[in-house]
Amino acid sequence: MLTQLTIPCFRESERLPRFLPALCQQMQEVGEVQILVVDDGSGPNETRATRAIIEHLRPSYPLLQPLLELPNNIGKGGAVYAGWNQAGDDIQWLAFVDADGSISPQEVTRLITLSRQLSSPVSHTPPFDVQSSTFEVQRSSPALFASRVKMLGRVVDRQFKRHLLGRIYATLVSESLNIPIYDSQCGLKLIPAPAFHAIQNKLSILGFAFDVDLLVHLLDHGTPVIEVPIDWHEEPGGKVHLLRDSWRMAKDVLQIRRHRRPL
Repeated sequence: MLTQLTIPCFRESERLPRFLPALCQQMQEVGEVQILVVDDGSGPNETRATRAIIEHLRPSYPLLQPLLELPNNIGKGGAVYAGWNQAGDDIQWLAFVDADGSISPQEVTRLITLSRQLSSPVSHTPPFDVQSSTFEVQRSSPALFASRVKMLGRVVDRQFKRHLLGRIYATLVSESLNIPIYDSQCGLKLIPAPAFHAIQNKLSILGFAFDVDLLVHLLDHGTPVIEVPIDWHEEPGGKVHLLRDSWRMAKDVLQIRRHRRPL
């Protein structure tokens, strides 16, 4: 059950070394995982620094692929999709995780393990530690969206203002698109490769709201989406400007609503 795990990076040479070695070690123990770091046009100095981090680790971790360097900054979604488009035909799951380390390697392992359980022919119901109002038993594997929700004993350490804006944005997504989702923006997702390939030509949002565009097209295609509560610890140094980027993401949601085909 081979998984390709993409890490989109925009000027992450300081935070990436605190996260990537532990992730590589954990994924090596999990097995059948390829890790691809994508530099999203960070500029010559940052790209050079990120490349050095990757090349230092690769001799110890064969699962870590050479850095994919994008010449221009195209947005987080664009970096994720560029990584996924590098996956070979043998890849069954496409995943991404944020580079900042807010999500631990252990939580990445938990979701990858869950994806393999749900892909098993003997699996008929979602495990106890997921929540979803959209899960239906069917032949196609569901997509897994990590969710920063304090339930089932999960710990979410987040600034109050970011939590508040996140809840406002989630409400906008739910009400505008009629999708009962708690957290569309958490930086860990796993998508069955066939589901992504079926919708990739329809995906047009490449910025921070790409998760919502991806969610809508997965659901409209008939791919179930399960939200999985995770432990999450906010790391300093984020690139998101709360007011500016929240406004841009809201505009993207309204654009998705206008272009969405009637259900």
